[in-house]
Amino acid sequence: MVQVVRTSNRTPAQTEGVPEDEKVLIQIGKGRTDIRDEILAKSRTRTADLGIEILDVEFKRINYVNEVQRKVYERMISERQRIADRFRSEGQGQAFRIRGEKDKELLRIRSEAYRTAQKIKGDADAEATNIYAKSYNRSPETRDFYEFMMTMKAYETTLDDETNLVLSTDSDFYRYLKSGTGK
Repeated sequence: MVQVVRTSNRTPAQTEGVPEDEKVLIQIGKGRTDIRDEILAKSRTRTADLGIEILDVEFKRINYVNEVQRKVYERMISERQRIADRFRSEGQGQAFRIRGEKDKELLRIRSEAYRTAQKIKGDADAEATNIYAKSYNRSPETRDFYEFMMTMKAYETTLDDETNLVLSTDSDFYRYLKSGTGK
């Protein structure tokens, strides 16, 4: 059967399979041409006495019996399925590797962004403190204004709609509420 299908010895073509999938082709002793010539010679001798001359013989189709043909197809399907499974497995491995690299890069970007944001906030706080310090020491009015601003900021961060405060009349918090001038 192999010699009818293939006419010469050759090296197998590379497939998408792994090296263990590669098969060594069976060496051809005769080949299709030699078998055709042999059949032609034998058929000429058998038909010569009938007055029939056979000029040529060609192989049009090579068929297996149904049982063998079904097994051949099943084997071909299982081999293709095995190769497809291997490709899927390799693809999943690559996908996990890519996702891991993405997560790692995302974490690096986020931590770098957080670090940069914290540095910017720190620089801004330092600049604000520097400005407050410079303005605080200019005159008694600037010190009073600075105290007023800091008290208002404390009110803003401490009080909300649901906060109840009990203050004594001599507390710093109450001082600006007690008089409209801040003194």
